[in-house]
Amino acid sequence: MKKIDEYQGKKVLVMGFGISGINAAHLLVKLGANVTANDKVTPKNNDIVDDLEADGIKVITGDNPISLANEGFDVVVKNPGIPYDNPLVAAFVKQGTPIITEAELGWQIFDGHLVSVTGSNGKTTTTTLTQLMIAENAKHQVKYAGNIGISFSKIAEDLGPDDTLVTELSSFQLLGAPTIHPHIAIITNIFSNHLDYHKTRENYINAKLNITRNQTKDDFLVINWDRDEWQKIAQRSQATIVPFSRLNKSHEGSYVEDGMIYWRGQEVMPTKDIRLIGPQNVENALAAIAAAKLSGVTNDAIKKVLTTFSGVRHRLQYVMEYQERLFYNDSKSTDIEATEVALQGFDRPVILLAGGLDRGYTFERLVPYFKKHVKAMIVFGECKDKMKDAGNQAGVPVIESENAITAVPEAWKLSEPGDVILLSPANASWDQFPSFEVRGDKFIEAVEELTGKKEQ
Repeated sequence: MKKIDEYQGKKVLVMGFGISGINAAHLLVKLGANVTANDKVTPKNNDIVDDLEADGIKVITGDNPISLANEGFDVVVKNPGIPYDNPLVAAFVKQGTPIITEAELGWQIFDGHLVSVTGSNGKTTTTTLTQLMIAENAKHQVKYAGNIGISFSKIAEDLGPDDTLVTELSSFQLLGAPTIHPHIAIITNIFSNHLDYHKTRENYINAKLNITRNQTKDDFLVINWDRDEWQKIAQRSQATIVPFSRLNKSHEGSYVEDGMIYWRGQEVMPTKDIRLIGPQNVENALAAIAAAKLSGVTNDAIKKVLTTFSGVRHRLQYVMEYQERLFYNDSKSTDIEATEVALQGFDRPVILLAGGLDRGYTFERLVPYFKKHVKAMIVFGECKDKMKDAGNQAGVPVIESENAITAVPEAWKLSEPGDVILLSPANASWDQFPSFEVRGDKFIEAVEELTGKKEQ
């Protein structure tokens, strides 16, 4: 951890009691700040408040009182998910109070080698693969943190100048990270996400590009080269551009040609040996390979990771094989695009478990993918009728079930050796489960109960 004094004696407001907010509040106390912590919800767990107060932190819960804007705070550390049109945040913006996220605080105290990953899809898998690859050859610590569910600043506290940290950074985090400066930055792709937050696609792109804002020609921007738009976006960076591509050959980076992955013209490994399935995971692997090679990782280390890693939990995660059926948990697929990608990854017949929160849209876009990849569907949740309509349009047999748990034995009855049983809901979980993680965990438990085996 780097010693800094810029918070000594400063009055700081931390907004939001998520993992990152709580860690930031405690860290700021260590850095000499006078800290107030605020959350609009009063935590059910009193230990959270007790721990903060025991550290000398003033705690305000149950509201974001606008009066806080008049208390002379020097800095606001905002939970990334709180929008800038929140009345209290907007008041701080109007008066010019600096507003940062915990990622910025983590960067300020970090004293090692930083690799950062952003993008619309594939961030978590790319972050994990990159960390695993670099760790294979490393003589010092290699950790990951950030939007992957682990506080950046908490991990940064325990790392030294020879250590490496691979961070997943969302557009929300990057908006509040004005000085962050990774030596290697990765942009996996950019689609049109979170426009309710960013308002326009250009705002969203600009937020993503904050990952490379402070880079120089001595740093590297690893970026997807499969679309003209992304190639043009790369021109807005001062870093040395390192492309990765599944579709276009480029000797400046990593690419695929005739089923073989290359790094700057040298063979690395066949794509068929990657344990993760689907074209999207080839792209994730290419991005991670580029960052790993720039970090001095050997091909053997890269091959070891890519031939053994079975996926991030809930993200097209391989669960097990039982009686020649393959089970996959893709509970993180909470939108149509993610389920499209998941289905394209299989060349076996798929029994699809899908449904969830009704957000008002229909599923005609999935009909071509159902026709090509799906042999039967089990649908559930608020939108099951709309999902059933799409299945009927595709001519796929559809059965209704109560939820993702009860759907497992129903799918088993329909399956034959060689089939894939895939949970890829295309919808959020909140109609029946508190999160996609809980939905995925319950699905895995149902598979384990059915088969009598533990997930692999």
